[in-house]
Amino acid sequence: MKISDLLTLSTRMFTTRPMRTFLTILGVSIGIGAVLFLVSLGYGMQRVILSQITTADALLSLDVSPGSSGLIGLTQQNIDKLGKISGVSEVARLKSMSGQLGYQELTSDTIFRVIDPAFFRMNGMSALKGELFTAPKEANIVISTATAKLFNVEPQDMINQKISLTINIPSDTIDEESGTPTTTTITFPQPFTIKGIIDDSTASIAYVPLSLVQSLSSVTTFDSIKAKVISQEQAPAIREQIIGQGFIVTSLSDVINQANQIFRILQIVLGMFGLVALVVSAIGMFNTMTIALLERINEIGIMRSIGVTRGDIRKMFIIESMTMGFLGGVGGVLIGILGGVLANIGINLLAKSFGGQSLNLFYNPPWFIAVIIGFSTIVGFLTGLFPSRRAANIDPLEALRYK
Repeated sequence: MKISDLLTLSTRMFTTRPMRTFLTILGVSIGIGAVLFLVSLGYGMQRVILSQITTADALLSLDVSPGSSGLIGLTQQNIDKLGKISGVSEVARLKSMSGQLGYQELTSDTIFRVIDPAFFRMNGMSALKGELFTAPKEANIVISTATAKLFNVEPQDMINQKISLTINIPSDTIDEESGTPTTTTITFPQPFTIKGIIDDSTASIAYVPLSLVQSLSSVTTFDSIKAKVISQEQAPAIREQIIGQGFIVTSLSDVINQANQIFRILQIVLGMFGLVALVVSAIGMFNTMTIALLERINEIGIMRSIGVTRGDIRKMFIIESMTMGFLGGVGGVLIGILGGVLANIGINLLAKSFGGQSLNLFYNPPWFIAVIIGFSTIVGFLTGLFPSRRAANIDPLEALRYK
């Protein structure tokens, strides 16, 4: 039998049984759409969360802190040695201190993070309002949203406002009576300009340029540093080299790898829920093909009596089931994408009503769309195997007498 004849006979269900064929394809589409909707939600959540915590510089940065024994500290001398390691392109220092901020008539205790401006970039931070300072010697400051709330001012209204600083700088000497490091309290003679607000409602935090603090009092040790490597390929070797010097090293890429593993499990779980709907629709397709077989027994007997081979009969049923599976896959992709768009609109409207920001929570990788259409076609093939084999094995004489 010619291929054109096979295709004509295999697709005539659209004209002879249009409603039943449509409902069968719709069932497959709903199953495929459920799989795509749930898996795309997993991919979308992964992209949203990782985009919030990763930048190119952050992925290339290593977090270095003093060794657990406390014998090897992050002194400026040790930091200079780390900066000279082959493959390390940049180092940013951080020192946490306590102190007070003064705004108008109000004063608030605050945690100061005294940093090199490059720390923002290497930590993947961004400003919720305003901008992060980049000049190391300008009297600029970045505060958290919690700090703005302490002064009972909206974050956007704090931008470019003047604020006074008093910082308690710990020294390396220990007070004999209290057993704690002695501190030097300095008050900056000039007010600082609030350049930006970071999104942190849990603690009152202020970021200050390190060079301005060092102009009034020396800072000899640091809590941690960011060491940026030239390439991701060099990071493991540099990490081991720094660990070998007695420091503790962590990396954002470790967090990313763990997060990706969690999201992989989440995507599998969501996909399994969608597969339940797909299995139900596959059973419906199998039922449709079985009914089609019973309706065509006389027809099969006639075709066999005029010379149509068993192989042609088998191909006819296989092509019919694969066509429905393919069309169900295409319809499922459309349903899944449309469902994601509508759900995303609803979620964003709800988020905006509570003061949140809009996000795209659904992502459909092109490769996954191609895979899922191919998968639905394979499901059609599998559901057509048994009916096609039964049709091919029907005795022509028995088929002609069948009523």
